[in-house]
This record gives sequence, structure tokens and C-alpha cells, in this order.
Amino acid sequence: MASDKDVVIVAAARTPFGRFGGSLANIDYYELGAIPMREVVKRAGVKPDVINEVFWGVGDTSACRDPYTPVAARQSLIRAGLPHETVSVSFDMACVSAMHAVKLAAMEMAAGEIEVAIAGGAASFGQSPLVVRGLRFGGHRLADVKMEDPLVALGYKDFNPVSVDSDNVAYEYKFTREDMDEWSARSHTNYGKSWEAGKFKDEIMPMSIPQPKGDPKVLDVDEQYRPGTTMEGLAKLKPIYNTRMITAGNAPGLNDGATAILLMTRKRAKELGLKVLGTVVTSVSIALNASRMPEGPGYAMLKALNKANLTFDDMTVMEINEAFACVPLVSMMVAVNNDKSKYKAMREKMNVNGSAIAIGHPNTASGARLVMNLMYEMQRRGGGYAMGAICGGLAQADACIIKVE
Repeated sequence: MASDKDVVIVAAARTPFGRFGGSLANIDYYELGAIPMREVVKRAGVKPDVINEVFWGVGDTSACRDPYTPVAARQSLIRAGLPHETVSVSFDMACVSAMHAVKLAAMEMAAGEIEVAIAGGAASFGQSPLVVRGLRFGGHRLADVKMEDPLVALGYKDFNPVSVDSDNVAYEYKFTREDMDEWSARSHTNYGKSWEAGKFKDEIMPMSIPQPKGDPKVLDVDEQYRPGTTMEGLAKLKPIYNTRMITAGNAPGLNDGATAILLMTRKRAKELGLKVLGTVVTSVSIALNASRMPEGPGYAMLKALNKANLTFDDMTVMEINEAFACVPLVSMMVAVNNDKSKYKAMREKMNVNGSAIAIGHPNTASGARLVMNLMYEMQRRGGGYAMGAICGGLAQADACIIKVE
């Protein structure tokens, strides 16, 4: 039953997601974040000073021109035209960040601290610099200098690469390379059909990208998408980082992009005369043993359903972010407690518009993309419940249930 205290969505938008070294690679990081912030304020038709706070996922601050404590949310919101008096928080929860931003906004509204917030995040893999360590007090007068690429074997120095842990968990659950490649091909197919049907026009704001010569390029599709992806083509790719089954084809890319969602209490939306696009029913977080990342979204979904007193049957569509193809496969099996018939039924509702393998995964922006894509999908379907879940580095995960009237 609707309440004035409900946390509702009144606008949501994102940039197209760029391929590594692609169309968005040279956009200043702060401006990249400002683009969807500016857009949601414009779409809602509100004055910038109604925004009380910005919650912003930021993972790799080395992409910023001020890499040491850049306060990226603040720099982006000022560029977006929000007042200098707008409070903000930039935080790193790896790939979970932008969905967790929605949770933080909802929590502050529930506590009565704020009435209006922007939640989202930005990532720019293409601007990650090479790193040189140990020179400050090293006295390198006559010596070679070693440069380090932080994107190689993406993960954490004291742990396995996330691909290795994911491969191990998938193998334990008896998923095969063929299973992963099939899910990856499905992601591209579903994305292609949805894009052709115009489904992404609600969320993607076309961008005009200046070119060295000639007219600007208009980007209105996610560059990670590869039309014509087939099982045969995927099967030719070799596994990466000494894994059994993880390849560049059944994993997302290193992508650039930004997402923003404008949330407020239902009471404030009424006062401003705004249309409610969706309601945040619940948002939860979990963490597991650091090596168990692919299981995270499954456990998070179960926690969200329990908190909301709902079931999987209540969900019209769902999305588990494809950090690797094995993540939705493993998490669905976790969610149905290894029941093969329930697993088959869940697949039909899952990632209906594709996910990160086809869309791309600018990691600290992706969580809000799931929320907005599910919300717009439910609007097209005439209302109901939807749930998104996303894992993050070292096995954290969030799940969020939304409802469209």
C-alpha cells in the first residue's frame, strides 16, 4: 500500500557504455559523472536546489585528474549545475557501488534526514594510468623503473584474480565452458532484440562525441554489444589467467560509463507534481568468504525476498549482473537451492534484455543500470515487481526489489 514515506524514482538515465579505449575514453571523469546527473534533473523538470544529497559509486580514482582523494561526487555535481551547498558522498564498494548508492539514499530518507537524492556512479577504465611505485624515497639515480598496469589480471594483490575464483566456483557447481558461452551468446541476442525494439531509449541518453575530423559521432548504443555473436565464435577463444573456462567472450569488458537515478520520498514527489516511475521496495547487502563471489547475488536475492515478504513467483523479471557468465548461472542455482526445474523456470525471467556481457560493465556505475532497466521494463509490461542483484570484488553483493504501479 502506497505511503508518503515510500522511496520513489522520478527520473533515471545513463550514458551509453563505451568499449575499452572507445568513444568515451577521453571524456574527463568528472564530466562523465556530471552528464547523467544533469540529465535526471532535466528529465524531472526540477530545480537543482531540490537535491539534498548525492550518493556516488567511485572505484578507481586513478582515472581522476586529482587521483588523491578527488571527492568525485562533489566535483561532478558542481559540474552538473547542482548548488555548491549539495551534500555528497563518493564511496567504493566495487561493482556493488551504484546499487548500494540507491540503498544509502533510501536509508537516509527512511531516517528522515533527506527527501531528495541522486544515486549512481561512474567508471572510466580507459583513463586508468600506469603506476610506478617506490620512487619517492628510492633514490633511483641509475636504475630501471618498473611500470605496473593495474588492469592486468584485474583483482586484488593478496587474493586470486576474480576470474580465477569465479572459475573455481563455477567448476564446483558443475557448470561447463559450453554453459557459459551459451549464456553469453544469449546476452548478446537478448540485448540486440531489445535495442532493435527501442527498449533502451528510455535509459540511454544519446551522446555526441567529437571526432578528429568531420562531424561528431552520435553514440546511442552500448559499444560492448557484438551483433552476430555465436557459440562457434565464442568456442574459439582461449581461457584467460590460467582458468578452465573464463574467456574474453564470457566476461564483460573494461568499460566506461555513468548512471544516475533521481529518488525522493513519495510525499516530496507529490509536492513537486512529479510522476512516480517506480518504488524501491527493499535493498539489501551481504558478504561471503572472499573467494565465493559468484554465489553472492543468489544469497542477496533470498535476503531481499525474505525482507520484503515476497517470493520469486512475485517477480516478473530479474537481472543478475554478468560479472562473468558463471555469476548468474551459479547464483540462480543458489537461489533455487539446486532445484533443476525451478532453475529452468528462473532462467526465463532472468536478464531478458541482456546484461553486462553485451551491455558492458563500468563497474561502479552498473548497479544503478540494473535498477533503471528493470524499472523501465516493468513500465512497458504494465507494472509489477522486479529484482536486480549484483556482486562485487571479494564477494560482496546487493539486491534491490522495485515495484511499478
